[in-house]
Amino acid sequence: MTGLWKARTQVEVPCTVEIEQTSEMLHAHVILDGDVKIAPGDEVWVHDAPTGVPFGERLVVRRTATIMRGNALDRLRAKIGGYLELTELYEVSFSDGRAS
Repeated sequence: MTGLWKARTQVEVPCTVEIEQTSEMLHAHVILDGDVKIAPGDEVWVHDAPTGVPFGERLVVRRTATIMRGNALDRLRAKIGGYLELTELYEVSFSDGRAS
């Protein structure tokens, strides 16, 4: 039971932030350097990350990211939360709205 409440550890890694807002593309990506695995319950904070670019531009910058590793309770909470959010999709109706 003590593993559930284990202290969270953190790791700092360099990363690349890419943001593009053009007529062809709209995306933002963070690529962590090295062979870093992100698991459910982990948090990633990018330090001094840009939040947007003007229309028609693309921005690629190098930053540092802090990965806060989740403990067993964080992983369990993330998996249950993801499952519950997925089940919300089951409530979407694909009918044309007309009564038969």
